[in-house]
Amino acid sequence: MKKLFNVVLCIMMIFSLTGCKDTASMAVEEYLSKYNSLHDDVISDMNAIIESENLSEENRTTYESIFKKQYTDLTYEITEEEYDGDEAIVKAKIKVYDLYKVQNDASVYLANNQSKFNDENGKYDVEKFIKYKLEQMKNTVDTVEYTIDFYLVKTSQGWVVSSLSRTDLEKIHGIYNYES
Repeated sequence: MKKLFNVVLCIMMIFSLTGCKDTASMAVEEYLSKYNSLHDDVISDMNAIIESENLSEENRTTYESIFKKQYTDLTYEITEEEYDGDEAIVKAKIKVYDLYKVQNDASVYLANNQSKFNDENGKYDVEKFIKYKLEQMKNTVDTVEYTIDFYLVKTSQGWVVSSLSRTDLEKIHGIYNYES
């Protein structure tokens, strides 16, 4: 799944350049609302991410539902904005499903119960584990809050959100390693 987030990083860097509004806060709200509304850009990026994974059709469908749930249920609040000429920093508090914890819990479960993920010949079946992990991710209700500093620049078309860091994208996706 690390390959997934390298792809996410590249795609979201391109996506982040599309939001423009009269104030920096409005540009951030537009950016985040694209997730909530499953904007075509978000769906296109999501499909590219899912396609990059080597998943069965069933697991691919489950993964898509996880992304859609994460995006539509993402909540945010602009907490601060600071301007310095044609540059701005907007702080936003986001709340997402804690998929990092779910993935960690699934890995611990695998380590303690590997035989549950064996095929009929007693060999480890990675698809069984992926299916288990995705089901846990799909069914989670645990959330986590993060603060993201959005960096913006003012152009002739308004305020534009600059590319997000990998860490900030991981926060939006709920997979940020907050234990390290």
